[in-house]
Amino acid sequence: MSSTDALVARFSGEVEERTKFMDGIVEAAQTEGRDLTDQEMELLTRTRERIGAVNKQLEPLTEAARIAEQSRNRTSELHRMFLEARHPEAAKPYEYRSAGAYVIDYWRARVGVDEATERIELYNRAAAHQTTADNPGLLPEPILGPVINFIDAARPLVAALGPRQLPAGTWNRPRVTQHTQVGVQTAEKTELVSRKMTINNIPVAAKTYGGYVNVARQNIDWSQPGIMDLVINDLAAQYALETENATCDDLSTAAGAGMALPASPTAEDVAAAFWAAAALVYTATKGAGRVFAAAAPDMLGLIGPAFAPVNPQNAQGTGFSAAGFAQGQAGNVSGIPVLVSAGLDAGIILVLSSAAAEVYEDRIGSLQVVEPSVLGVQVAYAGYFADIALEPTGIQKIHKAP
Repeated sequence: MSSTDALVARFSGEVEERTKFMDGIVEAAQTEGRDLTDQEMELLTRTRERIGAVNKQLEPLTEAARIAEQSRNRTSELHRMFLEARHPEAAKPYEYRSAGAYVIDYWRARVGVDEATERIELYNRAAAHQTTADNPGLLPEPILGPVINFIDAARPLVAALGPRQLPAGTWNRPRVTQHTQVGVQTAEKTELVSRKMTINNIPVAAKTYGGYVNVARQNIDWSQPGIMDLVINDLAAQYALETENATCDDLSTAAGAGMALPASPTAEDVAAAFWAAAALVYTATKGAGRVFAAAAPDMLGLIGPAFAPVNPQNAQGTGFSAAGFAQGQAGNVSGIPVLVSAGLDAGIILVLSSAAAEVYEDRIGSLQVVEPSVLGVQVAYAGYFADIALEPTGIQKIHKAP
């Protein structure tokens, strides 16, 4: 295989691998019934730009490979035509009409007849069988993509709260701590009740999340699938996991004690706990926001069996299906949607209002710098992130009984 053919093959494989990667992102969003996240849109944009750049390089190389292939075919055809013109008998294997004709030619060849000798050689000529064992150096090592990578970078809790634009590194979130007062006038001309409004600040500080890898230039140029995309995508996934984990930990710490479920809860036990938690959330937030629940994966295994996905008329939820187990919405209990988040510690369900907590984010994304002295490319992925529990009692915890 020529260098041009090898380069065309590598570029073609890269385009196919990146196309499958884009299809996988879109298919995951479609399967989960959600919009593409900012992270996924960023990955799709970068992948599409790389495919465009590769296609621009492929166009002249593909044309050159096509011309070279045509030249080789034409040269081979001309060689065959000249060979047939010079040696008509060599154009096709010689065949004897009968065993007797072969015996006569064999005898004539033994006594020195040149024509008989040539016919016997053509008839007995054995082709050398070329197998893959004879040319291992020409066989590429097959890689069946895509690369197996078990990671779920969804951020169910962060997505449910909806990341807001980060205003600065530190800022204050104002909150009313005392409302004005209105009451019944005791009698005509008597003084009305009066109370001032007080507003305090909740301090918020953003944290920087990020990581980097130094990749050898040789690894970038020779790897298939491309190592740079794999590294950047993995850094982005790790960023998503860390920010989801931080949000889950902070809201779990701020949440009210809530209530415990028995070791083997019935549907009534689970529904009663969700109703009680929702009542406390409403009391704290006065109906602001929307109520939802976030469950650790093991808790879905506890409450799921209590709600069969058959939807009888008296069911208290739409039911949970083990076949659809994944991060994101898995079902609902008494109308409260239940999200599964791997960022929550085992044994915890949070029932909260979207008005009780907020998340802020300013994603930097990927950064790259070349290190010429060591032929390396240092790539980093980072972002600024902050979460805040505005009303801790608007976040209630349901947990396993000890």
